[in-house]
Amino acid sequence: MKAAQIQKYSKKIEAQVVDIPIPSIKDNEVLVKVKVAAINPLEILNITGSVKLVQDYEMPLTLGNELTGIVEKVGENVHEFKVGDSIYTRLPIEKIGAFAEYVAVDAAAIWHLPKNLDYVTGAAAPLAGLTAFQGLTEELEAKKEQTVFIRGGSGSFGQMAVPIAKEMGLKVIVSGSPSAKERTLNAGADQYIDYTKENYWEILDKVDYVIDTLGADEFDRELSIIKSGGRLLSLRTPNKQFAIDRGFPKWKQILFGLVGAKFDKKAKKQAVQYRFLFVRADGKQLEKITNIIEENNIVPAIDPTNFTIDNINEALNLVANGHPKGKVVIKF
Repeated sequence: MKAAQIQKYSKKIEAQVVDIPIPSIKDNEVLVKVKVAAINPLEILNITGSVKLVQDYEMPLTLGNELTGIVEKVGENVHEFKVGDSIYTRLPIEKIGAFAEYVAVDAAAIWHLPKNLDYVTGAAAPLAGLTAFQGLTEELEAKKEQTVFIRGGSGSFGQMAVPIAKEMGLKVIVSGSPSAKERTLNAGADQYIDYTKENYWEILDKVDYVIDTLGADEFDRELSIIKSGGRLLSLRTPNKQFAIDRGFPKWKQILFGLVGAKFDKKAKKQAVQYRFLFVRADGKQLEKITNIIEENNIVPAIDPTNFTIDNINEALNLVANGHPKGKVVIKF
């Protein structure tokens, strides 16, 4: 089967299309024939080795973190899925490989494709959906009628985060580009801040939570709008608490502590908790997300450029350096 792999970590955003055997499955796994795989900024981090402290992969590495596909085989201990089922998944962190014609995946990491999505739109939903769900429920522990501000929430993450937050009864404020304003408000956002015209830190005050999708440059401004006792969740910059929560060895906890020390110190001074999330696979959470997707008819935006595995590098570079108009996907 065809697969897109890297042989080593590199600053060069490039994968090789190789021919490798179709994987065998364990008793708890299913074999999935991949229909569509989505390309995320996470792929770029996997190529460059930027997340190897979180997960260091053996080489060669087949890339790709989320996909839709059809179940081809089921292991002896798998009972919730059968041959022919359409599924979607964020693959387990320790065993990725969506950029391949087939993938063996733990059945606990998959769920049935939402009825309102096809293989293309479905491929854009699991990673962003799980990130939003885990961020809101586990890291922020958000409660009904509290307020969450999502900076840079007009992209693929916001498409899933806004309706999930609204389903939880939260007030949702988003900043982003003017082109995404109508779509984001239609998804349920209570307030939209066009960053080309307004500064959120001059408008907002005493919100319960901030989710940062863009990085640490705005950390001080984000802190300034959070009420005492609130939380700031980063999807970009880790800290010691993340390493402790993941059960990493002491040396890794020290390293993550050094990376996040400045942010932890500033947050503590403001009586704010600083959290970091690296999204994990979870089929049971995907089941809940599926219900929200179907009830709210959430359909993620997809970039119109057609890619297959043979032009994987064009697709990777569009994500790394271009301006995609939605989630970039490769079709099999």
